[in-house]
Amino acid sequence: MPASILNSRPGESPRDGTVAAVAAELVACGSIEMGAEAPEDARRIAELLPAGTPVYVNHLPRHELPHTLAALVALREAGLEPVPHIAARRVASRVEVSAFLEQAVRLAGVAKALLIAGDVSVPVGPYADGAALIRDGVLAESGLQQVGLPGYPEGHPRVPTATLNAALAQKLALLAEQRLAAYVVTQFSFAPHRIVEYCADLMRTAPRVPVYVGLAGPTTPRRLLKFAQRCGVSASLRALQAEGMRAVRLITHVDPSAQLTAIARHASSGSASNVVGVHLYSFGGVTPTATWMNAQITGGRR
Repeated sequence: MPASILNSRPGESPRDGTVAAVAAELVACGSIEMGAEAPEDARRIAELLPAGTPVYVNHLPRHELPHTLAALVALREAGLEPVPHIAARRVASRVEVSAFLEQAVRLAGVAKALLIAGDVSVPVGPYADGAALIRDGVLAESGLQQVGLPGYPEGHPRVPTATLNAALAQKLALLAEQRLAAYVVTQFSFAPHRIVEYCADLMRTAPRVPVYVGLAGPTTPRRLLKFAQRCGVSASLRALQAEGMRAVRLITHVDPSAQLTAIARHASSGSASNVVGVHLYSFGGVTPTATWMNAQITGGRR
């Protein structure tokens, strides 16, 4: 993997000079997500991405946590780093999450997990949010070393920004008390300036916390718009629509390179930055997304 971002710490700018080089490093040091229902995708991803690339496995509403184990094991066997999603509000009990993490650590060598609240109106178990699950202590007891937390450059469709900021600060403090390393993975956005502003704000409030900037992977405009509305990033969509359909077509093109370039320009600007990589949301197209990442890392040479 490229060295300059890996060797830099949050608060330092990457030491490689050009925006294109920084963009390639952000992808090489980044991650991708895949569905739990297709463990066979692990080997396809491994053929395209650097060994040890983190691959996140979704915890979808229709699945219980143990459903993700086969994909996690397949990723480890393929030489990649498996990272489960844990949706706190969809965890039925402490026993359930403890047993799952014990198996994930033992069978798949899981060392980190992405903790999200889970979009259900009423928790199915004892955890109302991510902070409650951290406070319980089960994550620290499981052998995890790092916990990823979600970041929202465009806010959340149902949660005020001030509440989001307070919740993130609370979770960071709880993780620090339990000696668990924390990092942030942002939601994707169609407005790069919102991402840059969010990362700059986080740099001021939590300068030691690494940030992985979410990008929408290559897909069709229709599918991308569907997920944008579901994920609460329609604010930037409305702004683009006000500028005309040409802007909408440009930003919802199947190739997220323009978004990547904007983030790389921020990371290489010379100012302090805690952006250390990008995270690609595949929206069900994990092989095309991994292929796009490979092209960014290699410059199209394989």
